[in-house]
Amino acid sequence: MTDRPAPAPGFSTRAIHRPVAPPVTQLPSSVPLYQTSTWRFETLDDFAEVVAFRKPGHVYGRGYGNPTVEAFEAVMADLEGTEAAFAFDSGMAAIHAVVTTLARAGDRIVTSRALYGGTHSLFHEVLPRYGIDVTTVDVSDPEAVADSLAGARLLYVETIDNPLVSVADLAGLAALCAQAGVPSVVDNTFASPYLCAPARLGFDYVVHSATKYIGGHSDLLGGVVCCRSEARGSIRATALEVGGAMQPLEAWLCIRGLATLALRMERHSATGQRVAELLHQSPAVAVAYYPGLPSHPSHAVARRLLNGFGGMLAAELKGGIDAAIRFCDSLEMAWIAASLGGVHTLVAHPASTTHRQVPPADRAAQGLADGLVRISVGLEDPEDVVADFGRALAAAAD
Repeated sequence: MTDRPAPAPGFSTRAIHRPVAPPVTQLPSSVPLYQTSTWRFETLDDFAEVVAFRKPGHVYGRGYGNPTVEAFEAVMADLEGTEAAFAFDSGMAAIHAVVTTLARAGDRIVTSRALYGGTHSLFHEVLPRYGIDVTTVDVSDPEAVADSLAGARLLYVETIDNPLVSVADLAGLAALCAQAGVPSVVDNTFASPYLCAPARLGFDYVVHSATKYIGGHSDLLGGVVCCRSEARGSIRATALEVGGAMQPLEAWLCIRGLATLALRMERHSATGQRVAELLHQSPAVAVAYYPGLPSHPSHAVARRLLNGFGGMLAAELKGGIDAAIRFCDSLEMAWIAASLGGVHTLVAHPASTTHRQVPPADRAAQGLADGLVRISVGLEDPEDVVADFGRALAAAAD
């Protein structure tokens, strides 16, 4: 009996199984985008070993690892000066994972009084539902911080707070946490690792919304936590169960953004200084907030800790909310939009947008007046940015 050759696979089978990445001889100039959610194994034993983290490899896109994502995590850890990093699909996912990894029902955490509105809601609306208490403290008062740390599970602050751009004395706060044996967590989004590396000042966890300066082009959502290797394992365990891990395309875009981070932050800082000085001198402005201004309460701390003052600033208009509306609506080049840290200059009204979740009494306690406008300076020609704001300030003063 003559052996007959096996029939050729059908069209669909060949279309699905024949594409195989060829071996690479030279290294590519760009990190490859591994746009896949699952990985193939030769044996069940291999699968079992990798999924249990007993053997290196990749399994599934919900935090089990992806080469593109791992490349982003590695460069973030290097830039922040930590052993490791774990990437998320948003900054809020990163913050949630850190807090719920470190704290549980019956625990208490300590946070800065000045926080981004979404973070404020997480800490004061969501976490209490699960039995986590929150103590708020003025982080510029070392004695108050030290008193609040007894029995706490973590301290959470922002390097440059949102939106009044006050700069925390991270070295002093890290020392207080170390003395009390309390883990320290900082949101470094406004600064980026180019302006400040909090881990080098003693912080245990450094969080970013990678959506902002790290990505830098307003075309992705992402977050990342930089920390020790052991801590990364605990955060990964949380992410595997609750979700929220970064996906490969976003990681690839973040890697692209990091390549120009230093150049962009220098331009953001230079233009930010010019806009801040314009606001400070304007008769339409009651208070200009920018750490590069000698009048800012955090100026001395900023000069000591930051490698530049960044692209975030705020202005309280003398005419209150009506003047703020006239100012924003009169801008011709700058956009009224959410987010920050991209190539476009953006403005927002914290009381009605970024901090709408914060009760009015709490906003007033933080100094967030209804006439306050938050500004993210972009990468346009500085003269054009200054001219646009000059026109808007004239309209706000009418």
